[in-house]
Amino acid sequence: MEDFPLAGFETLDTRLPVWSRFYMVAPLVVIGTREGEGYDLAPKHMVTPMGFGNYIGFVCTPDHSTYHNIRQHGVFTVSFPLPEQTLITSLSATRRSGEIPKSEQVLDWLPTVTAPQTDAPFLQDSYLLLECDHFKTIDGFGRNSLITGTIRKAYVRNEYLRISEADEQAMLREHPLLAYVAEGRFAIVGDTYAFPFPKNFKR
Repeated sequence: MEDFPLAGFETLDTRLPVWSRFYMVAPLVVIGTREGEGYDLAPKHMVTPMGFGNYIGFVCTPDHSTYHNIRQHGVFTVSFPLPEQTLITSLSATRRSGEIPKSEQVLDWLPTVTAPQTDAPFLQDSYLLLECDHFKTIDGFGRNSLITGTIRKAYVRNEYLRISEADEQAMLREHPLLAYVAEGRFAIVGDTYAFPFPKNFKR
């Protein structure tokens, strides 16, 4: 094994968060929760499947109502927006002002639908929709926490459903995905390629 070549690399100061010093591709979802007599939507990009089972997790903070809404009600929804929903997804991050609920100030103006089995909204027209039960929250990542859920119900738009005999590259080119390029940019992913796994690779 060769020594690491420091030339060509910048050593980052880890006394400060490093994540704003480079770009990184991430999913972009909208979390829906019940809040008081109304509802809340919040975009999140630090989100991932928790293994290969029906679990999902995302990073949140106790400073946000999403954290407390999930603790109180025990359920949440996850909407995966289409690329053309980028502006709507951004608007769901609008903070409420004063004592008027966010649902009256913001959500009434956004296209939402009620989840069939969960008292929380979906972002309408998203390509993947998940209804989740709160599994566990792990605090202690600085100001942040990892919130995880069990996927109770999942719905995917017909054109985004993977079919074994379909041309995957053509499918994604015709129906691209929205990606968040942290921090502060987004991309539309349509050109993809088969990953060159080693022979006999198994997960």
